[in-house]
This record gives sequence, C-alpha cells and structure tokens, in this order.
Amino acid sequence: MREFAVAVVGATGAVGRMMISVLEERNFPVKELRLFASPKSKGVKIPFKGEEIEVEVLEEAKSFSGIDIALFSAGASRSLEYAPRFAKDGAVVIDNSSAWRMDPEVPLVVPEVNSHAIAQYKNKGIIANPNCSTIQMVVALKPIHDVAKIKRIVVATYQSVSGAGQKAIDELMAQVKAWCAGEILPLPQALPKTIAFNCIPHIDVFLPNGYTKEEMKMIEETKKIMEDPELKVTATTVRVPVFYGHAEAVNIETEKKITSKEAIEILRQAPGVVVLDDPEHKVYPLQIEVAGRDEVFVGRIREDLSIEKGLNLWIVADNLRKGAATNAVQIAEVLIERYL
Repeated sequence: MREFAVAVVGATGAVGRMMISVLEERNFPVKELRLFASPKSKGVKIPFKGEEIEVEVLEEAKSFSGIDIALFSAGASRSLEYAPRFAKDGAVVIDNSSAWRMDPEVPLVVPEVNSHAIAQYKNKGIIANPNCSTIQMVVALKPIHDVAKIKRIVVATYQSVSGAGQKAIDELMAQVKAWCAGEILPLPQALPKTIAFNCIPHIDVFLPNGYTKEEMKMIEETKKIMEDPELKVTATTVRVPVFYGHAEAVNIETEKKITSKEAIEILRQAPGVVVLDDPEHKVYPLQIEVAGRDEVFVGRIREDLSIEKGLNLWIVADNLRKGAATNAVQIAEVLIERYL
C-alpha cells in the first residue's frame, strides 16, 4: 500500500491532537508526519506510533513541499493564509475552519453524505470540513431526505464546551471546582457568560439578522452538503455545561409522509448511524456515553403531532471526533482511495 506524507496544522490544539490520535487509530498509511503550530508550541513533542514528533513553527517554515495531505485545524485566518501555500507546494488541504466552507470552488464534505464532492478538490487543492453540529445532523438526515425529501429543518443544539477549545474546557472545570468549594466563580474568559450550571444561547458572534454566525453556518452548510438550495433550515445554537459531545433536537417536515417506524428502519441501515431508541427502557443517546465514539447516534424518533408529515429526532455525536477530526481523516481516506 502506498504511504503518504501527512501534516497536521494546529497540532497542539484539542482538534489537532485528536486528528493525530485518529490517524493512528485508523492506521492511516502515514509515511511521514509533520506537525505545525504557533510559536508558543515550539519544541513540544507529540507521540505518534511509538515516536515523539517535534512540533514545527508554522510561521518559520519556508517550504511545504513533499507533503501529500495537510489536515488543518488552526483557525480561519491561518487557513486563509497558509492553505493556498500548502496547496501550491503540492498538498491537498483538508481544512477544519470556516474559511473555505462556502467557497463555491471548494467541496464541503461529509463522506457518508456527499463523498463524490471530494473530486472538486482539484479546483484549489482544498477540501472543507463542515461545522461540527452540521456534520452530525446531515449524517442522520440525508438517508431520510433520500427517501422522503425534507422540506424544512428546525434545529436547537446543545453544544459542549470542547467545541470552543481547550480554554473553554478549562473554564468549565475551574467554575465547577469553585462552586463545589463554595468559592466565587472565576469570571468567564473563553465563553461569553458563566457556563457552569448554565446554558448560553450564544455561540460565535451575533450577526445583523439576529442569528449567530454558528447558526448561519448550520443553515448554509446544510444546504450545500445536501445539494438542495431550496431546503429551509433554521437553527438556535446553545452552549451547555458538558465537556464532550454535541446534542441536537431536530424537527423536520418532509414532502412524503414517513412514519417513525419507517424512519428508524432507514436509519438503522444508514452508514455511520447508530439508532438508540427504546424510551420504555430509557434508551436514547447521551453526550456522556457517546464521547470517544465516531458514529452519529439517533433516538427519540417520533412523529410530529402538529403537522401531517413531520418527525422529531434527537441526534448526538462526539464533536471532536466525528464533528471534526474523524470526519477529516475519513475525507483523507476517500481521497487516497479514489484520487491520489
């Protein structure tokens, strides 16, 4: 089997470290692994397949030649600056930021949903990894869309702090510890409000239309991935005091009537989906139980009593894995299987 030179950009962040772990877990054919991060991570060593690989400073690198695939999780500004440079030097970039997602020349890919779009990487040498909340939702909804054609999606998210990075994880931990010790809670720094024992309906910045940028990402990315510009989508995204795993309450309206039993059977056969739906025995997906897993879990599947052709679903996934790192590595797996 051919092996590939792989780079991880943003290697010391939560998603970057998870990308490295997933590459090893899935036995991706890595010939050489290069790790890049900001100057503050210079000299840090990260284990990979029994070796300790030293992190390079991205800004100090003069050339990226020889790299076949670059997994980016370094933020939109760095992606806008460096992804084209990696691509120019011959790498295919799989970018986890929002920088390239809505570029019409860049494919936005969830392998279970639209792996055929990966072929468009030849346009700019870049493939975009969708928003974490979008990924898990479309994995669950695309099989239903193929059968019954979804007309409208209404989603409310319950997103863990790990989606905001390591500083947000540390912030929740510090606030919980302070509360348990009877101390004054530290003021929020990584998040807009206190997150311990609280829910914050504010992820990313607010836009003039009243939605947050996170909500608009879900709306626009879903249409692009599902390849249906007429699809109606509305979202409310909420940060909750959970460390890992995002949950979503999703309501859909379809053109064709589909029962909850039919939806369950469709989802049981869908790639990347695990159905946990036995409410009588308290079986439904929980964030604390899906952490560390790569599948998308769906439960509480029931017909909407307010409309004729509607369904409600509860969708849960590990946001650092399927919502980011695993999806990126899965894209790379399809890329090397079909195109490189």
